[in-house]
Amino acid sequence: MIRSGTDTLDLRDYLRVLSRRWRAITVLALLGTAVGVLITYTATPEYRASAKLFVSVREGSDTLQLAQGNVFTQARVRSYAEVAASPMVTRHVVRTLRLDMTPSQLSRRISASTQPDTVLIRLTVTDTWPERAARISNAVAERFTEVVRDLERPAGAETSPVRLSVTQPASVPSVPFSPRPAVNVALGLLAGLVLGAGLAVARESMDRSVRTLQALTEFLAGFGGPPVLGSVTHDPRATRHPVALLDDMHGPRAEGFRRLRTSLRFVDVDQPPRVIAVTSPLPREGKTSVAINLAATLAETGASVCLVDTDLRRPSTAHVMGLVRDAGLTTVLIGQAEVHQVLQSVGSFSVLTSGSVPPNPAELLGSSQLRAVLRSLAEKFDHVVVDTAPVLPVADASVIASVVDGYLLVVRASHTSREQVGAALRTLQHVGASVLGTVLNMTSSKEEGNTYGYAYEYRPQRRKGGRFSKRRRSLYVPPAGRAPVLPTPGGEPGAQVTAAAPAAAVDGETRSMTADGSAQR
Repeated sequence: MIRSGTDTLDLRDYLRVLSRRWRAITVLALLGTAVGVLITYTATPEYRASAKLFVSVREGSDTLQLAQGNVFTQARVRSYAEVAASPMVTRHVVRTLRLDMTPSQLSRRISASTQPDTVLIRLTVTDTWPERAARISNAVAERFTEVVRDLERPAGAETSPVRLSVTQPASVPSVPFSPRPAVNVALGLLAGLVLGAGLAVARESMDRSVRTLQALTEFLAGFGGPPVLGSVTHDPRATRHPVALLDDMHGPRAEGFRRLRTSLRFVDVDQPPRVIAVTSPLPREGKTSVAINLAATLAETGASVCLVDTDLRRPSTAHVMGLVRDAGLTTVLIGQAEVHQVLQSVGSFSVLTSGSVPPNPAELLGSSQLRAVLRSLAEKFDHVVVDTAPVLPVADASVIASVVDGYLLVVRASHTSREQVGAALRTLQHVGASVLGTVLNMTSSKEEGNTYGYAYEYRPQRRKGGRFSKRRRSLYVPPAGRAPVLPTPGGEPGAQVTAAAPAAAVDGETRSMTADGSAQR
């Protein structure tokens, strides 16, 4: 078992890791297979030719001498095998066959093997040419018999008691011994799979990001942090359809925001939060998307809601919703307009965009004018959702701690690390901010919904025809420059853009905003 952060991985976790990183494993397996194929087709073919020799002694006169001779030859066979690649054999073979190699090079191509309890010796020669392999093997066998006979002949004797006979001369091999395509491809595939699996497990053990709702819950419990209020499934269509209620009213993403809305209601039953700041440890973790959809789901209950973009460094609410950005919060803070003059309606809730990007965002957010703006909005609307800057890069988010009821910290699944979550919570706690809870954003449906093999959905039955279906099909998110129309069960009637709004520069031209929220040249 290994540990990933604070989580211990068991067999099911290993299988889940392999399934999650199957792309990397597949790539490495294919790469290993390709290497095996490359080695097969680039390697020089090698051929093996073998000759067999039989070791015997001169016949004895009785049975006892024959038995002793048999034991003698079996004991000497192993020593004979070492002589086959000796210089006494290789020098003569190189000189006789006129080979373009040295005796030591030839000795590395010769191998001799014996079978237990037998008197057989197998001489094998490996070469890049099949005919030369057979010729060398037969020459080595012939010279080998002469060397052994000379070694075993007693001094002054004319004959040797040991006799070696070639029982099977070497023949020209028809197929190469190496390379072996099937073996090379199989070994390459196996090596790629092992390397891929090892890399996947190693990356998982070193991965400090928060992947699942359970992992975030366990980390915050050990950290002593706020509760996890919910999770939102990643939807690749979110860029084109930022409001989940308009894209799929009963889809997993929309239901995730409804669960978040319900959890916020139970954070403090006696004094429910009305001014909620939405932030994240770092950029690109989906805080603006969460803020927009939280405002939409709160307005779905019939409450009046205002979304305020206080991210004065990289504001994105106006761009995402297709609204005018240049007349907004900063316009009010510098005294060029009143709040009601720059509010823009998107149907069921109102939006106060950031306005022009100022050179001193932190000073404006810490001013008394901002506190007055948020107080006036809190008196006019049931809920105020504030989209703030990330916590760790800048101090903008923590500056407004005194004028909001609490923070909702957005954590991006498989992206935000545990250290970043802890650092963001410590930063907010250091300024005395109340953290209402966290939400895990952009979770994988396989990690959350399909943990036990099922994807949970509970949709209403579709009806053919009817006024409701016609109205539902008429809802859409218009292109940039036009505000989306949301169902209005009970929005604030006064949250509209009035004719007194200042001129706004859009696309390089000056336009004035009319009472219906559109821009007029």
